[in-house]
Amino acid sequence: MFRTMRKFRRAAGTTAVLAVVALTANACADQDSAGAGGNSSEIHIGAWLPLTGATASYGVPQRAGADAYFKMINASGGINDRKVRWTVKDNAADPQQTVQIARELVGQDKVVAIVNANGTSQAEAAFPFVLNQSKVPVLNEVGGNESWFKPPRPGLFGTQTLYEDQAAAIAAWTVQDGAKKILVVHSDPAAFVNVAKQVEPVAKKVDPSVEVDRLTVKYQTTDYTPVISKVKAAKTQAVILILTSPEAAAFLKEAKLQGLSLPTYAYAPVAAESTVSLAKDAAEGLKAVQLVKAPSDTDPAVKEFRTAMAKYEPGQPAGFLALWGWSNAKVFAEITKTIKGPVTADAIDKAYEKATKVETGVSPVMSFSPSNHLGTRSVQRVVVKDGVWTSEGDFYTPPKRG
Repeated sequence: MFRTMRKFRRAAGTTAVLAVVALTANACADQDSAGAGGNSSEIHIGAWLPLTGATASYGVPQRAGADAYFKMINASGGINDRKVRWTVKDNAADPQQTVQIARELVGQDKVVAIVNANGTSQAEAAFPFVLNQSKVPVLNEVGGNESWFKPPRPGLFGTQTLYEDQAAAIAAWTVQDGAKKILVVHSDPAAFVNVAKQVEPVAKKVDPSVEVDRLTVKYQTTDYTPVISKVKAAKTQAVILILTSPEAAAFLKEAKLQGLSLPTYAYAPVAAESTVSLAKDAAEGLKAVQLVKAPSDTDPAVKEFRTAMAKYEPGQPAGFLALWGWSNAKVFAEITKTIKGPVTADAIDKAYEKATKVETGVSPVMSFSPSNHLGTRSVQRVVVKDGVWTSEGDFYTPPKRG
């Protein structure tokens, strides 16, 4: 979805190993699995991620989180005794490079699926070759938009709550906290505008008396002095930020400088460690929705993530972006476990369509079907407390939009 926002995004990449087994696999099965994802002892998958360039700060941690998960399960035998080999290639967030990488992964490396890749426009550039021509599934991509899943496309499955639904969740939260007058501050590209527009209908659905206004800010603005002056003049009771993380940090710092103290909410791209590191104490009390639990959470599943990161990806922060990668890798593993026989592209596609109540412990429970290829609409509330993002409550599903 966010072609522009992609320029502010993340990612990661790497691999795993292989193993033995399938002692009784017949000749036909060997040909099938070898031709579509490795051999009977491994599951070969791939991904394109921005590991260099302006968005490497997103790609590198996303890679590290997924890689830590695959290394961990390979150390315990893999998926049904098949090791996962995850081949990641750097696309520098460039759609044209992504097309070339897709041809390498599918045509030369013979991956059985694209898993935990990153980027809306990048993926869309590769869809004609990967999904339509090669019939290789694209799974758990970070990015996307509503058109990817309505109607569902063969081979395309998502695990990320749409940005529009994140806006709906924030709207309901803000109203439930008692705000009667809300100001949505958003960047001017169309993708941000579209998300910002989702706030008012849901806010009024929760409380018809609520007033919602929008304040447009030029994309990549760094001077928020005039913006805060306008927010003050609006005499609003709460602010919702549909901005990038650096923009949100600039907003918070200027608000504190000008003595503006209002309940402030944001969607998942703002709920990043970078927002806190840039805004420092001005971020205290900031509320946001996220796709996963806070990395600081005491839940055993999150502790397992932190432990694996320390063991397999030392030096890489165990933050939100790494946890996204970890979650996407685990969803793939949990669904692939259900496949009896060769792990082919077609078998994976069918397994996803049958997958219900897929639990990772760190993200919402996922369910798919032939008519629903997006696993969740739920989000997690997170709040900055003492300089750290902390989970508040459990995952919840926002009101329906429209």
